[in-house]
Amino acid sequence: MQNDKNKPPQHHNPNQKKIITKNSSDKKDKQNLPAENIEKQTGNDKETDAFPDYISTATLQQAIDEAGKQTDSPATETDETADNKIKIGITIGDINGIGAEVILKTLSDNRMLDYCTPIVYGSSRVLSYHRKVLKIDEFTYHISTGIDRIKPHVCNVINCWNDETIITIGRPNPDVGVFTLKALEQAVNDLQEGKIDALVTAPVNKYILSTANRKFIGHTEYITNRFGVKESLMLLVSDELKVGLVTNHLPVKDVAAAINPDLIWQKLQIMHQCLSKDFGIARPKIAVLSLNPHAGDNGLIGTEEEQIIMPVIEKAKQQNLLVFGPFAADGFFGTHLQKQFDAVLAMYHDQGLIPFKALSFGLGVNYTAGLPVVRTSPDHGTAYDIAGKNIASEESFRKSVFLAIDIVRNRRNYQEMYANPLRSAELKQLAGIDLSKDEEIRED
Repeated sequence: MQNDKNKPPQHHNPNQKKIITKNSSDKKDKQNLPAENIEKQTGNDKETDAFPDYISTATLQQAIDEAGKQTDSPATETDETADNKIKIGITIGDINGIGAEVILKTLSDNRMLDYCTPIVYGSSRVLSYHRKVLKIDEFTYHISTGIDRIKPHVCNVINCWNDETIITIGRPNPDVGVFTLKALEQAVNDLQEGKIDALVTAPVNKYILSTANRKFIGHTEYITNRFGVKESLMLLVSDELKVGLVTNHLPVKDVAAAINPDLIWQKLQIMHQCLSKDFGIARPKIAVLSLNPHAGDNGLIGTEEEQIIMPVIEKAKQQNLLVFGPFAADGFFGTHLQKQFDAVLAMYHDQGLIPFKALSFGLGVNYTAGLPVVRTSPDHGTAYDIAGKNIASEESFRKSVFLAIDIVRNRRNYQEMYANPLRSAELKQLAGIDLSKDEEIRED
């Protein structure tokens, strides 16, 4: 299982191999090798399944050359595909977790280049080191100094830092937070300027990243703030289920106080528009979960359902939206009632993510709805416990890339449809039809 362990462990893992600095004169002081400043152990060039203790700069450069046959020349003006292909930005995430592995496995399939031009924000040396550890042979990429120098028909890697980089695969290191943030900031800058069409973020350690930016509590909140959007919606997407959250990364003790009619209404509006615009569902049907057990049991176990949630649902119905509930979460998922809806709105994080991951773990995508841009990420964390072992599944990350591509296309189609006055009038007429009275929700 790919877990996200936030805080660094207190005890050293004796099985963890370290990269050792070239300038260390005493072996006992050799640890945490910077990728730019490493040397090769004399007389031991053989690769093994374990992490290499250390590796020379020359060997690392050779690994880069073997992996890529890369150049740093700008894309030619005659190549029309460079402008037409969807550009997907990808942040490298925590360099000691499985982010680099799932990126490499996803992009080593050249068929991905038929759908998009991938641009990885991070470090080519870090990526190449992971490639060597994982023994991934077939991976060609182009090293670029910026988004204006990328090339089509190949994976691009933008070096976001040139500092010495500490690599301790499988072990969290607070020192890498600044590098993770540099990659994220540069990618979001390019996203804001329209130089990439969508952003896929590899997993980060929120605790470590907060050491570089104290305000950071998650990708969703960070990107929402960067774009000046008042509210966004964390939407988990899979073939089985779509679940949105009213509250995101919030302690359970604070959830009840945070929930109010205005917040639920905003989240509900974002979800409805997202399903229509980003997923092409003309008349989305949405289920709203309760906050309390048994949906409050007529006020016996809480009054939030009657006083806060129900008025919002009634307001939605008055506007001809297909919104139903509130449903008690246990019975709702226990009877597979989610199959009758296009999406489910949960009140808090674990209420939505526990059933989602039970049904779709490793196959889901985290999508930030309600933004003027497209951002997705896999549904797992850094998974230090399996990092560097070549056993992490890239399926969720691959689906994150494909979903980003689909949403970019769907938004373009949506804009084209509503740009046509006749088609726009037809869609608005259909949207005004009240189908809620004909809807019958049955339990399996």
